[in-house]
Amino acid sequence: MTARGDTAGVKGPGPGPGRWTGKAGKAAKTARARKESAIRRALSHPVRSVPLAFLAVIILGAALLMLPVARTGSDPGADPLMAALFTSVSAVCVTGLITVDTATYWTPFGQTVVLGLIQVGGFGIMTLATLLALLVRKSIGLRGQLVAQSETHTLNLGDVSAVLLRVARLMVGIEAATAAVLTGRFWLAYDQNPGTALWHGVFHAISSFNNAGFALYSDSLIGFAEDPWIIVPICLSIIAGGLGFPVIIQLLRGNIKARNWSVHLRLTIYGTLVLLVLGITLFAAFEWNRDETLGGLSLTGKLLGSLAGGVFPRTAGFNSIDYGAAAPETLMVTNILMFIGGGSAGTAGGIKITTFLVLGFSIWNEVRGRDEVTIAHRSISSSSQRQALSVALLGVAAVVVGTLALLMVTDYSLEKVLFESISAFATVGMSTGITYNLPPSAEWVLMALMFLGRIGTVTVASALALSSRPRLYSLPEERPIIG
Repeated sequence: MTARGDTAGVKGPGPGPGRWTGKAGKAAKTARARKESAIRRALSHPVRSVPLAFLAVIILGAALLMLPVARTGSDPGADPLMAALFTSVSAVCVTGLITVDTATYWTPFGQTVVLGLIQVGGFGIMTLATLLALLVRKSIGLRGQLVAQSETHTLNLGDVSAVLLRVARLMVGIEAATAAVLTGRFWLAYDQNPGTALWHGVFHAISSFNNAGFALYSDSLIGFAEDPWIIVPICLSIIAGGLGFPVIIQLLRGNIKARNWSVHLRLTIYGTLVLLVLGITLFAAFEWNRDETLGGLSLTGKLLGSLAGGVFPRTAGFNSIDYGAAAPETLMVTNILMFIGGGSAGTAGGIKITTFLVLGFSIWNEVRGRDEVTIAHRSISSSSQRQALSVALLGVAAVVVGTLALLMVTDYSLEKVLFESISAFATVGMSTGITYNLPPSAEWVLMALMFLGRIGTVTVASALALSSRPRLYSLPEERPIIG
């Protein structure tokens, strides 16, 4: 006869053979409930749901591009599945790297799908990055919220619909203005019929504002290298998209005087100007007299080429010269500009200007022997410094691993492979011309880098901020030898 207290592990009668009664049954149910709850939390968490949402769009885009109506059949040697998947990843991640010629491989339907993926990817990145920033701001304490609100002068988490509406208006407004200029130029100067001119104007306007770099010309923008009515509007659109939604909103609200600018606005505006000047100057210095690039152009062409050389690497992906013929010094400068990228909560990629400058100011204050990092009479929190360091080092790790993987599966030089790897991670889309000839294994590496570069920096930074919890105790301190 079994004692009452010994029935905890005995199977009782029930509809199923594995039904347990007593404490063991309750424990099993509790474990299952906890597991299901953990899965629901993992999927519903905003930081984790972002990659899943983008993966869903990528799969849908690839499926549409696999349709026979999307392809012209001009490249019978291309694998339709890999071409569709690679193009979908590149478009949603607003990168611009391609394994097939956008102008000839895709039909007007396929090009429309690509354009839609670019718009969805750019809009999604801007809104998700902005909303995640607001979520991060709300996750900190009341004092931190007040400080963050006084610094950003931007938005409220409770007004999500207003955020989405403002982002949409901003994108459509800038894209429409750019498209109008480009359409008029294509129509009047290049003898395109009004329908073709409008389509080309709209496509390149959306591609430029979203820093995507897709073009409807096989040589990208090389054929327009000396046309200011094409190059300048596209450059301005790229810069606007790369500044980021919070920065543009602050400027549109009348925060024109520099003394009223937040730290984020200062870092983004001044950092953008400095990087543009350096990029344009160095590109001109290295390529001005080289016959392979700018040497054979007129003075106007050289100036426009230098402008494009400083702007396009800011994750836009267009090119008005053949980067396969560029000097090694130019490729090195371009690598640096691509890796840094543009502004946060914008369509540009890279580790972002604010990340780079926060690390720079941290080093500068360390050299000066200061315990506190200050920018524009504001103290930068240690958590922000740690987040910047984490994003930058993870970016370096992704590029190193990607470069090593590409070297293992291809026969190209380190210079070309490194350029390709940084271009993919920073979602730039520039290439020295090797993308078309890569094996499928290398294409998978580039797709992983594009996805990590586009989604990873936003989600990692947000996850680090959301997971930070103050510790109510401190451990004994030690100082390991550094350097």
